[in-house]
Amino acid sequence: MNKETILEELKKVNYPGLDKSIIDLKVVEEISEEDGKFSIILSMQNDEAYRILAERLYDLFHGNVDVQRKAITQKKSINYGHTANPNNRAPYAKRVIAVTSGKGGVGKSTVSVNLSVALAQKGFKVGLLDADVYGPNVPRMIQVADEKLRWNDNDKIIPSENFGIKIMSVGLTTPSSDTPLVWRSSVAVSALIQFLEDVDWGELDFLVIDMPPGTGDIQLTMAQELPITAGVIVTTPQPVALDDVSRAIMMFKDIKVPIGGLVENMSFFIAPDTQKRYDIFGKGGGETIAKRYEIPFLGQIPLDMQIREYSDAGTPPVAMGDQLQKGYYKNIADNLLKQIL
Repeated sequence: MNKETILEELKKVNYPGLDKSIIDLKVVEEISEEDGKFSIILSMQNDEAYRILAERLYDLFHGNVDVQRKAITQKKSINYGHTANPNNRAPYAKRVIAVTSGKGGVGKSTVSVNLSVALAQKGFKVGLLDADVYGPNVPRMIQVADEKLRWNDNDKIIPSENFGIKIMSVGLTTPSSDTPLVWRSSVAVSALIQFLEDVDWGELDFLVIDMPPGTGDIQLTMAQELPITAGVIVTTPQPVALDDVSRAIMMFKDIKVPIGGLVENMSFFIAPDTQKRYDIFGKGGGETIAKRYEIPFLGQIPLDMQIREYSDAGTPPVAMGDQLQKGYYKNIADNLLKQIL
């Protein structure tokens, strides 16, 4: 086998996730031969794509090949912004909405997904970035959990799409759904910046970011690296949740992020047999907090078993629920738009 034969074989090998060969994409940097064994040097950046190609070429040439990589050095900005004058790592998005909460388990991701779909239903171009790197639930809730990363001709990551929105999540990068991300915060922040810069989002009217709970590095970095149009804060009426949401509100105020409003989730429960209302986690806490901190109250969402079932099945209730269930999220989207448009 000579170099010409090798080259012809390589023309049949497509880049992972694309319909173009590694020859067409100029990924093959060099082909050399020594003592009957060939060496192929690939010029590429993506680690996962390189691993797939290396295995593919090893099998193609029955082990008689040494595959190496010449990494492309990309000069990325390492100059972080600050909250008074943030960078704009998402110039493709006209508006950025950051959805956060003071604590976990209050339904922040559910609100993020349904708010994004509600905005898309109004004709806006919407992207949803799952920035909750240690608990990425968005892929399940939007029915893309089985998808994996793909790259286009420009070596940009192709976002998943469903229900009219584009989606990117660290949950799409792991080998399996139960793979833990044992990352220091600096690594998590770097991954999110890559999702802002290296994903082919296209032109967006809204980039909705599902933040992790709390007041940590990721919230601060997003405020430094993006001109956030509005923060949306999710809580339950429970006093413990309200204690934590107060800190999230003050964080946004301290770092000068405009607050679009507060959403109270799991507000009440209507018994399906008697239609009697039960305020399981308390009553009126969200509205009270909104008045105390002088921020808009965007609406309530009840504790509804069907909403939970829709979310677990990856069918957002704002798209698949009944008119009442859809109305909760559409009302929140309408109230938010009144604040920012």
